[in-house]
Amino acid sequence: MSENLLKDTEERMNKSLQTLKKEFAGVRAGRASPSLLEKVTVEYYGTSVPVHQLASITAPEPRLLVIQPWDKSALPEIEKAILKSDLGLTPSNDGQVIRVVLPQLTQERRQELAKMVRKLAEEARVAVRNIRREANDDIKKWEKQGDLSEDDGRRLQEKVQQLTDRFIDEIDRLLAAKEKEIMEV
Repeated sequence: MSENLLKDTEERMNKSLQTLKKEFAGVRAGRASPSLLEKVTVEYYGTSVPVHQLASITAPEPRLLVIQPWDKSALPEIEKAILKSDLGLTPSNDGQVIRVVLPQLTQERRQELAKMVRKLAEEARVAVRNIRREANDDIKKWEKQGDLSEDDGRRLQEKVQQLTDRFIDEIDRLLAAKEKEIMEV
């Protein structure tokens, strides 16, 4: 019972961490990365399809993305989807590939991005704390039902707190690394 609770709690906290990593990958710093276009979806034969399922995306230079669709007829749709996205990027299409040059970030934009990643990190911390609260509620419920002694309950709560601390430290570490990456000129 207690092992399952700890395992479940750790899995759920890990999911929050993985979600944060995905979110961070989508936030553009000064460098081009194929993961930047992860959230961009293209209208393709009446269906919304992620761009990475329609084309290969490479970053041959630090500030350039090259998108090579497997079906050339998708070029204009991919271009439109990138323009419509909230990334603020301007693609150029030469009939074969789409090139996206990432503009140099202004200091103001860097600060906006840093603020955004701090907000994402805080949301992840809140998610982890909510998972801790739910686990502690289960422990208290088991104590009340007599399924768990008070001492065992306290030990279990300490283990849940250690898990929480570990994940929050990891979130803080990821945040520091992402902020450093964003502020790098």
